[in-house]
Amino acid sequence: MTIKLTLTEDEAEILLDALEADMEGYLESAKEARGNNNRADVKTFGEAAERIQALINKIRPLLD
Repeated sequence: MTIKLTLTEDEAEILLDALEADMEGYLESAKEARGNNNRADVKTFGEAAERIQALINKIRPLLD
């Protein structure tokens, strides 16, 4: 399924800011899980951060 959105530049910036904050949360959670030797959570949080980064990488060039 493909979803098409029309966003203003400001809306896209807001979306990027929110994604970056969310990604930072996942990275921090992965770091904590690593410290607790919880490999499953490290993998889960790491994968979530990677998916968010991929989305950021799709949106950012549209604003540059």
